[in-house]
Amino acid sequence: MEIPFVKLHGLKNSYIFINLFQFQLEEEMLAPLAIAVADRDTGIGSDGLILIHPSETCDVGMRVFNLDGSEAMNCGNGLRCVAKYAYENDLVERDTFTIQTKAGQVEAKVHGSKAHVHEVTVDMGAPILQRELIPMLGEAGQEVVDEVFEAGEEQLHVTAVSMGNPHAVFFVDNIDEAPLYTQGPVITKDLRFPEGVNVEFIEMVSNKEMHFRVWERGSGVTQACGTGACAAVVAAIQNGKAPYGEEVTVHLSGGDLFIRWEKDGSVWMRGAAEKTVSGTFYWEHSA
Repeated sequence: MEIPFVKLHGLKNSYIFINLFQFQLEEEMLAPLAIAVADRDTGIGSDGLILIHPSETCDVGMRVFNLDGSEAMNCGNGLRCVAKYAYENDLVERDTFTIQTKAGQVEAKVHGSKAHVHEVTVDMGAPILQRELIPMLGEAGQEVVDEVFEAGEEQLHVTAVSMGNPHAVFFVDNIDEAPLYTQGPVITKDLRFPEGVNVEFIEMVSNKEMHFRVWERGSGVTQACGTGACAAVVAAIQNGKAPYGEEVTVHLSGGDLFIRWEKDGSVWMRGAAEKTVSGTFYWEHSA
């Protein structure tokens, strides 16, 4: 099978994009295709697969598959790339439009021209803070803020946030000493998070600036995570470390995102999206 694709990245968080306005795939193909394209030895190499598809409720739709074939509810960096692709390839005409995700509808605004979108702002919606909705086990109706979290022999403090997908945020004094590779793969599968969880370690530089590292559910360490950056800023505000309504600079491994949480309202994300490769993927799929 010959599959046309485009590779884009948001701060080095890269995905293979397939335009389902022009090409059709069967449902049973999607998980194995994601694994195949993401493989850095025998595939194209990426953090996963994103499908851009027609939507009955929004201007375009998006489905996200991690490199292990599991489907994600949302992806902030992927959203910016979808917005760039949709606008530059005339799937939409207006510079502000809606994108359907598994987690719900979001609004995106592109900055630039039809020839080149250099930046995208996305309304990521309101964060989900109730424990049982994140979901995290424990007493229902409560927010999880600076809660003691036993992780092996370590005692950490977690703040849990969902941005359509679950995040466990841990504040550290030095980002270079964060236990990303030791605790990340353990916490992501912790039974207290029945659907798994993305794990973020945060060092506050000031009340409007932070360093960020992430272990993503289904993908492991990635260069950037847009929903994770949003969750980190929400967690910082919940813990009194950052202000409502003001843009916070998040330094990820792949670059910077700019996040603002309006009190009792939406989280806004602004950042870059770039195209790197387009071509044809030759795939021998056995049912």
